[in-house]
Formats: sequence, C-alpha cells, structure tokens
Amino acid sequence: MRGFSEELEGLREADLLRGVRTFPEGVVDFSSNDYLGLSRHEELKAAAVEAVEKYGTGSRASRLVCGTLVPHLALEERLAEWKGAEACLTFSSGYAAAVGTLSGLLSKGDVVVMDKWCHASLIDGARLSGATLRTYRHNDVDRLRDLLTKVRGMVSRDARVLVVTEAVFSMDGDVAPLEEIAETCEEYGALLMVDEAHATGTRGARGAGRVEELGLGSRIPLVMGTLSKALGGAGGYLCASRSVVDVLVNRARSFIYSTAPPPAMAAAAMAAVEVCDSEEGASIRKRLWGNVRQFSPKADSPISPVIVGENAAALKKAKELLSAGYLVAAIRYPTVPRGTARLRVVVTAAHTAAEIDSLKKALG
Repeated sequence: MRGFSEELEGLREADLLRGVRTFPEGVVDFSSNDYLGLSRHEELKAAAVEAVEKYGTGSRASRLVCGTLVPHLALEERLAEWKGAEACLTFSSGYAAAVGTLSGLLSKGDVVVMDKWCHASLIDGARLSGATLRTYRHNDVDRLRDLLTKVRGMVSRDARVLVVTEAVFSMDGDVAPLEEIAETCEEYGALLMVDEAHATGTRGARGAGRVEELGLGSRIPLVMGTLSKALGGAGGYLCASRSVVDVLVNRARSFIYSTAPPPAMAAAAMAAVEVCDSEEGASIRKRLWGNVRQFSPKADSPISPVIVGENAAALKKAKELLSAGYLVAAIRYPTVPRGTARLRVVVTAAHTAAEIDSLKKALG
C-alpha cells in the first residue's frame, strides 16, 4: 500500500504541492473573483445581518425537510426573472450546482459533449451521471458538429444529448462562441447548458451575463452559475424550465442531501442581484471594464493569464510578486494542462489605476 507521505513528496518534487493559507495582509489582491467588489458592499452586509436576526445562522435541515426559508424562494424567483428563465434552483455551492445538475438530469445511455477546458465540477458531474462523456477541442464548433454527428448514430431515440460549455472560461478568460454553439445544438436536437460563473454580474446591460448580452435566453435551456464571484457571496444556481427544476428537486443528490444554504447567504445574494440590476451596478461594471482595458486592452474578461510554462517558474514569479506586495495566483496542473502553468491575474472594479500600473511594471 502506498504511503501518504510518499504521495506528498511526489507532489512536492513535481512542484504541485498545495496548501491552504490565510490572506496575507498588506498586499493588493489580484487573485480573487470578487469582480465587482460586492463582498464588502454595505447593502449585502446589511441584508445578511438582517437575515441572521430574523432566521438565525443556519437553515437547520435540507431543503426537502424544513430547510427552505423565505430568502431561498425569493432569491430563486429573482434569479429566474433576472436570467429570463421560467424557474431557478439554488445549491450550496457552484460545484454542487454543476455536479447535481449533470448527475440529476443524465444517466447511462445519455451523452455529454463538453468543451475540453470546462471546469472540473462539470467534468465530475458528467462522470458521476453515468452518461458517455465526449470532449471537443476548446471553442471548436466544427469539432462539436463532428461529435454530434457521431453521437446521433449511437444513442437511442429517448436518450438525452447535452452540450456543455462555459460562457467565460475561468483560466484563460476567453469567451465561448455561444451563438454558433446554440445554432449547432438546435440543428442536432441537443440540449445546451452554459456555465455563467465568470460572466454573471460582469456582462450584459443588466449584468445578468453573456447569455443576456447576446439575447440568447430563449435558446439556451440550462444556465448555471455561482453566487460566489461577481455576486460576492456563496452558493450556486441552475436556471431552466419549471419541469427541469422539478426533476432536479427529485434527482439532484447534492441538493437533496445537503443542508440548505444559510438564509443570510440567500439574502446577501438577493441584495447582490439588486445592485447588479441597477444604475449603480452599471456604473460599477463600467469601472470594471475600464480597469480591465487598462491592464489588457484586448481582454475578453477580468481574467488575464500570464503563461509561464513550468510549475517551478510560475511559483517563483508568484512569490516574487507577493514580496513586492501583489497577490497573484500561480495556476498549475491539473487545473490547466501540463506545461501551461501561469499567473492568473484578475482585475476588479475595486482596483485603482495606480495599482494596475504598478502590477504591470512588476510583471514586466
């Protein structure tokens, strides 16, 4: 039997050993996904405190026992309206939303066709479902069509075929060609699920995401995301038809067997949606994109990867930046492919022009 200490030593030798750490004080954070700076917004904090006073700190049980409280239902109704969907279901995390949705809607005999660079939570959900998983080259719609052509001849008439992509990809910050993908799915009779984790709050006139920005709401049946990035809180969601949501209430194990999220988190997320869907939210997004363009004029998102290559080199550069007063995460395999270790720079609305210029100089 292999030992745990030997396993850790192997990770250390490959420069892949990770560990938790507290946020270092006195540094400028260029790593977090708090794109709009809402995690410290006064309205979100006030909503959370009010919910704690009224409902307590926890939900006490799962949603199907007695854990569903007024803030949960209000948030789901508001998210559905904001996203232009018939219904919404919230989960304790984005990971739980991805795993629960895919494993709840798919089973053996179904097929998932997924962009190769999709998040680990989506891959895990597909594997847990028992469905056949196929991946296509990143953002390659021609390859997607080839796979769907092959899938057509291998599944039964009642099998579900689901295409999965992210709207904005978490490690490269680029966007998916959603219009072409939606058209392809319609052509082949496949369902489409879009993960808007990194688009929600940052894209669209109302901040509802890339799907809203492109006017594709009626053409994309499954839209998921998180409440923990631009919305500044915690949790995940799936917006879809009422029938899909009702199936998940009965099939999604990460929903059924988890204690409901704290009511304070639901209340804070509700406040975040209200801020995003307001003149203030539009102003914050304008400031965000001004900062993004200052750092990288051609960036498609607040995420700008600086590819280093080797793990050791990425770790060394991140350490140098930390010593200079900047927190920039070094991202390594298996989060990204081998040989593509990188610094993942995230610019937010909270950064100043001086901070961005200083980081650019530190990066060279």
